[in-house]
Amino acid sequence: QVQLVESGGDVVQAGGSLRLSCAASGRFFGSYAMGWFRQAPGKEREFVATIDWIGDSTYYAQSVRGRFAISRDNAKNTVYLRMNSLRPEDTAVYYCAESDRPVHSTMDDDYVYWGQGTQVTVSS
Repeated sequence: QVQLVESGGDVVQAGGSLRLSCAASGRFFGSYAMGWFRQAPGKEREFVATIDWIGDSTYYAQSVRGRFAISRDNAKNTVYLRMNSLRPEDTAVYYCAESDRPVHSTMDDDYVYWGQGTQVTVSS
């Protein structure tokens, strides 16, 4: 059974940085695209970033482009989300997700496994 475990969420001041990690287990990690999504209180879950199976191709939501960076280490079965210049509007529960295909996707329907989420709070 596939398990995704996020870590790294914290409370930070605006302008600060965090790095989220997501450790995967249960099947061969290196064959599938990974994504990060987030859900703020009272809002729907939204796409943040995605990376293809080998890490050659990435794509970001407009709201985080230039501030966030997704990466992966297939040897460690881990995907990361580096978040810089954090803003109060970045406050949310962040989820990692694993796709059933190698190419990246912004659509949450393309992801079959989800972590439990990690809370990121950015204070002004």
